Amino acid sequence: MLKKVKVVVFDFDGTLSASDSNWEFGRYCFRHSLRPWIYLPIVLVGMVVYMFNRHSQFARETLRCFVTPEMVKKFAPHVIDEHLTKRFGWAAERVTQEKEAGNICILISAGPDYLVPELVRDMEFDVILTSKMDSRHPWKYKFMCWGPNKVVALENWAARHNFIPNVVRAYGDSLSDRYIMNMAKTPIWINRKTGLPK
Repeated sequence: MLKKVKVVVFDFDGTLSASDSNWEFGRYCFRHSLRPWIYLPIVLVGMVVYMFNRHSQFARETLRCFVTPEMVKKFAPHVIDEHLTKRFGWAAERVTQEKEAGNICILISAGPDYLVPELVRDMEFDVILTSKMDSRHPWKYKFMCWGPNKVVALENWAARHNFIPNVVRAYGDSLSDRYIMNMAKTPIWINRKTGLPK
C-alpha cells in the first residue's frame, strides 16, 4: 500500500516572482537579436491562436519559434539575473518554513527548464518540475507543464517514488493553477502584482 506524504506545491511566475520569466526571455530576444523580427509573422499567428486558446501547445510553440540553443546559452543568464530581482521577499523564507515543518516542497512551473531551475537555485526545493523543452529545438515542448498537466507531473513524480501526494498547501496566482489548487487542503492565492495573498 502506497504511503501518503505531505507536500506543499508552489507555482513560480506570478506567485513567487512578479512578472513572467518566459515572456521576459522572449522580449529580451527581441531586444538583442534580429532573428525574432524575421520570425515575427509566424509569432503573430501564434499570438492570435493564444488569445483564443491558451491551452494550445501549437500557439505556445509558435510564439517562441525563433529560439535556438545558441540564444538560450547567450541570453538566458541575463534574463535570469534580471528576473531574480523581481522575486517576492517572502518566497525563500516560506519554503524554508515549510521544509522545517516536515513538508516536501515542490515547485511546479509552466516555465521552461532552461530558466526556472536557475531562478530558484538558492531556495532548496525538494523537487522542481517544469516544462521540458527539446534541447536541439528549445521552442518545442517534450512536456508542457501547464494547467492540468501540473497534476500529471506531480502524480507521475510521486508514482516514481512510491507514494501518494497529500497536498496540504498550494500557492498559485492564476486560473491555470486551479487544478493543483483544487488538490490542496489550503489553497493560497497570490496577487501577482503585490505578492500578497488575495
